[in-house]
Amino acid sequence: MEKDKKHIIFIIPSLAAGGAERIFSFVSQKLNKEKFKVELLVIGSALDSVYPIDNVETIYLNKPKISKAFLKIIKVFKSKKPDIVLSSIAHLNSMMAGISILFPNIKFVAREANVISVLDQYNKSNVLPKSVIVKTNRFIDRFIAQSKDMKEDMIKNFGIPEDKIELINNPITSKISLKKSMVHSPLKFITVGRLSKEKGHDRILRALGQLNFPFSYTIIGDGNEAKNVFALAKELNIQNINHIPFTSDVGNELGNHDVFLQGSYVEGFPNVLLESCMAGTPIIAFKAPGGLNEIIEPNINGLIAQNEDEFITHLNHINQVFPFEAEEVRKIVLDRFNEDKIISQYENLLLNL
Repeated sequence: MEKDKKHIIFIIPSLAAGGAERIFSFVSQKLNKEKFKVELLVIGSALDSVYPIDNVETIYLNKPKISKAFLKIIKVFKSKKPDIVLSSIAHLNSMMAGISILFPNIKFVAREANVISVLDQYNKSNVLPKSVIVKTNRFIDRFIAQSKDMKEDMIKNFGIPEDKIELINNPITSKISLKKSMVHSPLKFITVGRLSKEKGHDRILRALGQLNFPFSYTIIGDGNEAKNVFALAKELNIQNINHIPFTSDVGNELGNHDVFLQGSYVEGFPNVLLESCMAGTPIIAFKAPGGLNEIIEPNINGLIAQNEDEFITHLNHINQVFPFEAEEVRKIVLDRFNEDKIISQYENLLLNL
């Protein structure tokens, strides 16, 4: 019966393209509807949505900013009376902490989207001072960390007790075909992600600029660093770059390339690396906090470089001897991050609150 189900509201700033948006839209649809009544509350407009929602009631508040939606959110909670509210992204989590005081009978779960203390060095992600966040965090009932690095950051830098944190990696959300086993000559590299400082396109380009073998490089994504990224490529005389600001067929692009290059200084838990592995395309990444050690099994589905010199060494090595097999690259992430496994972890968290 409906009254026996746990009533869950997922709340997200928008359903525009983004990692948190993709995961919440996916998880909200995949929860067992015999156990949960699920609704999705979106601060923004349906016009911005890129993720289809099939079996979940979705409420759009049509507000341009989270701060503008404060009263409407309270009104929805009063009307809907959910058992549990799940939010994601730091500034929305902070608002939920404040609102939770008004709703003592609702359990509030906050999913963090990044390793905040590191991200703030490259891209200020918090609209509130750290001291305020630390104080408001005590009103949240449970936190979700996407990676071990994120969990450690929550404990060390934001004072969250370990027993209030659930480590749940992101699930594989896309159906991507496995590539045919072949390596292009010259090698085809690819990077997918927002063009912003923390994504580290600069250090990828500096490494590519020192290679002595031919290659092509595709960058998918756009952002406020686009001008600087391509100015640096020109300065380094890297001419074989293909820029695709946006595509709805990332999986096909990943499958048509040989190696995914990851330059990020920090990540939450990079969904695109799961997609790359699902396509059979291995990863060469700079060491950074945010789940790389949980995704990459060295020499099986990728390599992690400690610095720029080691990154270049890895690239030179795979140009001489390509050590990866597409099936093995895919199997690593499929075993660890399949839908059934991750959704089960979300359901257990919600049922045990």
